[in-house]
Amino acid sequence: MEILNTSGRRKTSVARIYMTSGQGNITINDRDIKEYFPSEVLQTIVQQPLSLIDAVGKYDIKANIKGGGVAGQAEALRLAITKALVEENAETRPALKKEGFLTRDPRMVERKKFGKRKARRSFQFSKR
Repeated sequence: MEILNTSGRRKTSVARIYMTSGQGNITINDRDIKEYFPSEVLQTIVQQPLSLIDAVGKYDIKANIKGGGVAGQAEALRLAITKALVEENAETRPALKKEGFLTRDPRMVERKKFGKRKARRSFQFSKR
């Protein structure tokens, strides 16, 4: 298997991955996944597509992630891994699509409007 290069996005996070066949090492920004995502929940989110098709320990993944927070980064990485798995083996697509891993989550933060405190929240009303 050659190197597969895909990207995934979520909110303002962008994850670019390079996937090769290997022992299952996941390196994010030159750090191990357990060091980069200390939370077990985020590690599980990243490995969901691999565990779904029983591919844990079959691929080495090197990822570069920029922007956003930790949850957005984890979900961006999950999308990138899913896209790489589908590119490598098209038969995995229906199972991954059924779980919703192939859908890019379009929800973004709504921008702040002038005359408001946040996007929709008004300033506190004072009668006098």
